Amino acid sequence: MKRTFLKEEHDIFRRSLRTFLEQEAAPFIKRWEEEKEVPRSFWKKMGKHGFLSPQVSEKYGGYDADFGFAVVVSEELDRVNVGLVGISLHNDIVIPYIETYGTEEQKKRWLPGTISGDLISAIAMTEPGAGSDLAAIKTKAIKDGNHYVLNGEKTFITNGKTADIVVVVCKTDPQASPPHKGISLLVVEAGTPGFIKGKKLNKLGQHLNDTCELIFEDARIPAQNLLGEEGKGFYYLMEKLQQERLLVAIQSMASAELMLEKTVEFVEQREAFGKRISQFQNTQFKLAEMKSEIEIGRTFVDRLIEAHINNTKITTEVAMAKWWTTDLVKKVSANCLQLHGGYGYMEEYEIARRYRDVAVSSIYAGSNEIMKMIIAKNMGL
Repeated sequence: MKRTFLKEEHDIFRRSLRTFLEQEAAPFIKRWEEEKEVPRSFWKKMGKHGFLSPQVSEKYGGYDADFGFAVVVSEELDRVNVGLVGISLHNDIVIPYIETYGTEEQKKRWLPGTISGDLISAIAMTEPGAGSDLAAIKTKAIKDGNHYVLNGEKTFITNGKTADIVVVVCKTDPQASPPHKGISLLVVEAGTPGFIKGKKLNKLGQHLNDTCELIFEDARIPAQNLLGEEGKGFYYLMEKLQQERLLVAIQSMASAELMLEKTVEFVEQREAFGKRISQFQNTQFKLAEMKSEIEIGRTFVDRLIEAHINNTKITTEVAMAKWWTTDLVKKVSANCLQLHGGYGYMEEYEIARRYRDVAVSSIYAGSNEIMKMIIAKNMGL
């Protein structure tokens, strides 16, 4: 089906990006996975070619690009490797906080570098004892003159090791009632005394996406690094989570489509009992089921993309898409691996890497159980 929000300029951009990634990313994925990090040199190449935060205003070095370009970047990165999600997080999850809530001084200070690739960003929400329940965070930032004294620990932070700036979710009023009214957002810069980056975490999948713990021990953060108003952080997060969860759905559909494509190619070539695996009825039924579900998911997600572009509030629908597409992509990965037989369990095959890489999609950006709670709540239950 035609994707009406994508125009000729998006197609041209996609071809350019795909060519770039085939040359500058695909040949190096294995090495990057071993190093558990996308090198800074690649970020700068992305920036040089205009692939980092193209939505930012031309005033700060961007292109004022619409959300359709974010969709293209997200899909093309996912086609190369799911672990490149850290770049989409930088482009379309972290930077929008600065764009929307930052002062003019903050935008001039940080946005140009995030577009060029000189500044890599991260957002620190999750803590060892608080994940989806953001109101339960313990990290505190107590005002002391022209600074905040920040103490606490964050975990599972994508881009954490390489990040130059981190949007930290913290409590500036630990006594606030209800607790979420005491949450604020602070931008913490690498090199700040008391800001410690832990070792890279050893994950099941998405190996090239650097993930670590961040520790704050009496880190003094200039008050001018506060994003927006003090005590409004929780509301800012709720406003931006719509786009974050939609991006997870977009990436999940891209992975599902690629896995089906690769599996069709495999069963067309592989033989068993004197005929191609694609000729067995079970294989055909499995592929037909996946093709149908992927088309249904794609249609729904594309409808939500159009609504999001039109600034429509689709909190419930995005929660639906996030849980359904991430469950779907895990089911597709399992079915496709099974159709590959023993080869599907080998790391050199795309399907094996996808199987372990997509597993976390139902957990981050709010677990699927939380998505169902949001849906139920908005049903009046």
